[in-house]
Amino acid sequence: MAGSERITGSRRIAGSDTGGVDPGAWPSAGSPAAPAPVSTSTSVCASVSGPDPEPRTGVAALSPRYQIGAALALAVVAVVACVHVGMVFLHVAPANTLTKAHGKAIDDWIYPEFEQNWKLFAPNPLQQDIAVQVRAEVQAKNGELRTTGWYDLSAEDGRAIDGNLLPSHTQQNELRRAWDFFVATHDSTNRSTGLRGTLSESYLRRIVMLRLDRDDASGKGGVIEQVQVRSRTTNVPPPKWSTEKISDKPMDRVLPWWPVTAADTDGGAE
Repeated sequence: MAGSERITGSRRIAGSDTGGVDPGAWPSAGSPAAPAPVSTSTSVCASVSGPDPEPRTGVAALSPRYQIGAALALAVVAVVACVHVGMVFLHVAPANTLTKAHGKAIDDWIYPEFEQNWKLFAPNPLQQDIAVQVRAEVQAKNGELRTTGWYDLSAEDGRAIDGNLLPSHTQQNELRRAWDFFVATHDSTNRSTGLRGTLSESYLRRIVMLRLDRDDASGKGGVIEQVQVRSRTTNVPPPKWSTEKISDKPMDRVLPWWPVTAADTDGGAE
């Protein structure tokens, strides 16, 4: 018995020295395996540090000193681009107060590298108010002749357009284009300069007759015998900050009296 206890004790001591496990304590083949110990070091680090941040790119990747330098460079490029666009605009725009005062600086910037061979407006925008007016000689029912006052047809079109979101083509362009057509086909003495002169006269006379009829210029029982057309041109005043001096006196261009024919009235035929 003493020898048996000695052997058992030595086996226990050997197991403790070598870290072994007593075979009697091992699980049998049919019993479930003991779960392996779980290390918590990885999960704890992941929960503390979180996902890796994305690397910075572009200007954000630079140091603050270089970011300031990049911002200043972009600002300089933007200013130069705006100045260039403004210089090109003034170069191609019609003559105005700025181009007259700083024309040399504009030319020095544009020529020769940025020269433009086109203009922003062709022709230059109109700087005059041109009013087409008409008066009529009316034969009353009793045979008496009378001359009406001047009807400002351009002002009537202007009142029809003012505040109208969808003005008609007739209100905007009919009278203006008719007068431009007449001026282009007649000289300063109102004499026709080509074959289209007669056509422009008929066209203008037809329009003014339609307008006079709309305004009831003849009155009850009256008949319009002849009409006279004139234009009154007034220069648009320059802005207060401009040094430009222009005349504010209206200029009239008076046409001769035109007899009215059946073709000039509504539904007539020549």
